[in-house]
Amino acid sequence: MITVNSPSPLHIPSLQLPPLPEKRPLLAIGHGTRDEQGRQTFVDFVETYRQIDTSRPVIPCFLELTIPTIQEGVDRCVEEGYTDISALPILLFAARHNKFDVTNELDRARKRHPQVKFHYGRHFGITPPILELWRDRLNQLDRPENNPDNISRADTVLLFVGRGSSDPDANGDVAKLARIIWEGSGYKTVETCFIGITHPRLEEGFSRAYLYQPKRIIVLPYFLFTGVLMKKIFNITAQQEAQHSNIVFNCLPEMGIQPQLLQVIREREIETQLGTVTMNCEICKFRLAAVDNNSHGHHHHHHDHGHHHHHKVDPYAKPEDYHQRIWQTP
Repeated sequence: MITVNSPSPLHIPSLQLPPLPEKRPLLAIGHGTRDEQGRQTFVDFVETYRQIDTSRPVIPCFLELTIPTIQEGVDRCVEEGYTDISALPILLFAARHNKFDVTNELDRARKRHPQVKFHYGRHFGITPPILELWRDRLNQLDRPENNPDNISRADTVLLFVGRGSSDPDANGDVAKLARIIWEGSGYKTVETCFIGITHPRLEEGFSRAYLYQPKRIIVLPYFLFTGVLMKKIFNITAQQEAQHSNIVFNCLPEMGIQPQLLQVIREREIETQLGTVTMNCEICKFRLAAVDNNSHGHHHHHHDHGHHHHHKVDPYAKPEDYHQRIWQTP
């Protein structure tokens, strides 16, 4: 398997970002992972961003699976005397975590610190800098050192791998992004699949790719940082390669600490300060309805690094199970 390593992190002084309107602290909220390398990469990413502009605190925290928690990040801002905080989900798409879980944590923080005003930002979404990043990565695979057999794009299938969500909107965005990257690329086709939760899973993605009888398959894992799932994608790809020696397999790395992502986080932070966030999940009618329903019934379990919903048994292992549960209110 020919892999292209993630480019080295940028030299901070060479990156020029737009100035911030205010010196409000930023809570950079990651999903969280049990993989220490993945956790550290997120922390390094946030620290890299902070060093570009040290005029205000930029505090990393996590929704689940590891520490520091969101509550601990908020407490740190309060201890330093701040009463206005920008909270930014460092998440690719607006799925359940972004719409419900992070916002529920901010609701908890408001009750604990009623004097604090939170300005909730937008997820990364589909944006030109990220498209540029992936197109650059794909161009690298056309270089002779990465394509010694000179296999054309017309003989190549792009296999786009998303995280997978129980939110159809987020899964639809994965498919949309895959399509945008494929349009005009010259690849034979693109197949969209997922490593968990929803369907088709990665193994099914490979099965679909083989129907086109490609000479090369490029696996594009749409992940910000490394972790358990990234390593699973590499392992499954290696297994497929062992079974199909007539096909060249390329597996791209996660995005990592790159200038394009730092551009996006600056855009999102400025939006929170100017009040121009175009998608604010805190006021989503579905979230508010769910919160109202929960207030009359059960309470949402708080997140911690031993979070309950990461079962060893996959509740969505079968597509029919997924379809039966997908539109239920969180």
